[in-house]
Parts: sequence; C-alpha cells; structure tokens
Amino acid sequence: MKMLRITLFYLLVIGTFQSCIVSEKPNMDFFSDNSYNFKEARFTSFNVPLLLAKPYIKKALREDGESEELISLIKKVSKIKVLTVENGSKEMLNDYAKFLNNNHYEDWATIKHNGENVNLRVKQKGDAIKNMLITVNSDKELVFVDVKGSFTPDDISKMLNAVSDK
Repeated sequence: MKMLRITLFYLLVIGTFQSCIVSEKPNMDFFSDNSYNFKEARFTSFNVPLLLAKPYIKKALREDGESEELISLIKKVSKIKVLTVENGSKEMLNDYAKFLNNNHYEDWATIKHNGENVNLRVKQKGDAIKNMLITVNSDKELVFVDVKGSFTPDDISKMLNAVSDK
C-alpha cells in the first residue's frame, strides 16, 4: 500500500511538471502547419502548469493592488499555452489574423503601449467564452498566449478595464 502511494505521488509530480517542458516546436494550430513557410522564424513554446501558476499569479496581482474581482477571474482559467516567435514577419502576423477570422475568433480589443500592440481575440458561443488569444507584437518579436477557460463577456470587459486603467 505504501509503495502504491509513493508511485501515485511520483506520477502526479511528473504529470504536473511535464507540462512545464519548453519546446522549440509550436504548440498552437496555425504555427504547427508544416506547409506554411515561416522562413527564419524561431519558436519557443510551453504550457503553463496551472496547479503551480495560479497561486503565484494571484499573489502577484494582490501585490500590484488589483481588485479581488479581477483576481477571482484566475479561477476560471483551465489552460494556458505560451508561444514566442523570434524573427516573425508582418506577413506571418497577417496570415495568423486571417486564420483566426476563419476559425470564428472575434477581435475584441487592441491596446498600444510603448511601441507594442496587444491584441485580444475571443471565441464565443452565446455568452460563453471558452478561448481567449492574446497577441503581443513588437517589431520582429511576437508573443502569443492562448487562454482556455469559462468566461463571460463581462469577465473580459472587467479584465480590459483593469488593464486600460494602468
């Protein structure tokens, strides 16, 4: 019985940290297309282990003085994937935007800050938002964050208001 508990514990730990593995292969649909010519773009991707990240994110938001209402949105997140692209091109970014439009993502907001563009797109069915894509674009460096969860339009609006107030 003791050996079974130890084995289960190690399997849980390995499963938790397995999603932490950093890869040079893209982890998002558009960028996984082998037929697309990404030229000299270099990718780095990882899945954020929420079991470890949620407490850290909540603590950081509290330290920054964010409202409990915004912090409670973290509970609604079920999965986060991050992809960074070095040497990306405007053409690739435009093709990515077309891909998202073809896959029913709606452009909700674009925020310009210090020469960087932050774009938020969501995939919505009725009042349920299951997927949110955040793109940070500055010249040739791109960051894509794919957030899955169960959000409402009001949740996204609160998040945008909190960000735009800063």
